[in-house]
Amino acid sequence: MRLVGVHGVSKVFANGVKALADISLDVQSGEFLSVLGPSGCGKSTLLRLIAGLAEPTAGTIDWADEGRRGTDLGFVFQEPTLMPWTTALKNVGLPLKLRGVARGEREARAAQALDQVGLKGFERAFPRELSGGMKMRVSLARALVVEPRLLLMDEPFAALDEITRHKLNDDLLELWRRTGVTVVFVTHSVFESVFLSQRIVVMAARPGRVSTELAIAEPYPRRAGFRTSAEYAAQCREASQHLAKAMVTA
Repeated sequence: MRLVGVHGVSKVFANGVKALADISLDVQSGEFLSVLGPSGCGKSTLLRLIAGLAEPTAGTIDWADEGRRGTDLGFVFQEPTLMPWTTALKNVGLPLKLRGVARGEREARAAQALDQVGLKGFERAFPRELSGGMKMRVSLARALVVEPRLLLMDEPFAALDEITRHKLNDDLLELWRRTGVTVVFVTHSVFESVFLSQRIVVMAARPGRVSTELAIAEPYPRRAGFRTSAEYAAQCREASQHLAKAMVTA
């Protein structure tokens, strides 16, 4: 079942830059979809439009249940964007506080969300006391605490070392499996997109547009061994070829 539909969407900024041109795609309920493309191809702009943080210049974006759009969305940005003066628990509970949820309930839900992302016992830690990967886990918990149907993730692991990134990829897939949340994951990493996704949308730039879509048929759960398998290598080669073609035709 379709959760979100993007129909002929274009975006031109006030300075005249055309970020996106005539993008159409459907996001299916419960799927893990990656948007793959080079820097500057409008991936982040597309996420912001889906989230309602900006409006398209042309085209439309619709939800299966438009009335619940604002309450059914979680967003994880490229940086953790945590409040440095307060604890992990209060950072995670902020969306609930803004919705008027009572303190006892929001602290209980925030603690549960931290537990979900593997940070049980760090509720009282301040951001300065956490590693980069742990800060990103707090950011993910903050997005999950509202129990969204759609989780938008904008290159959240790009700045992390490879070992931490692999671990967070593994944990993200486990969270996706347990919660049933729909994920749209922006990345410029072919390897990350193939490991995580059921489907990859490859974008070309100048202006951003959909070049092709790839289905990744590997069943879940995807263990560490998948990263060294012949099947993984073959699908990474295919995705790389499509990305290279998209960059040439940009």
